[in-house]
Amino acid sequence: MQEISCEELLQHLSDYIDNNLDEELTAVAQHHLATCPNCRIVLNSTQKTITLFREQGKRTIPAERRDRLFNQLQAAFLTGRETIS
Repeated sequence: MQEISCEELLQHLSDYIDNNLDEELTAVAQHHLATCPNCRIVLNSTQKTITLFREQGKRTIPAERRDRLFNQLQAAFLTGRETIS
C-alpha cells in the first residue's frame, strides 16, 4: 500500500473530512491515521472545530443588541473616515 507523510495527509485533510477523495487516497489516508496519533489528533480537533462552528452559527443575536452593534460599527467607520480625510 502506498504511504503518505503527515504533511501530505494535512494537504488532503479537508477533502478527507468532506469525503471528496478517491477510494485509493481515502484508504491511504485511513491507514496513515490508524498509525499516526498526531494526525489523528489534528483530524479530531479539526472535526470538533467544524462542529462547534456549525452549532455556533445556529445562534442569533437579539434585534436590540444587533442594532446597537451596527450603530457602534457605523459610528466607528464614519469617525475613521473623517480622520482619514
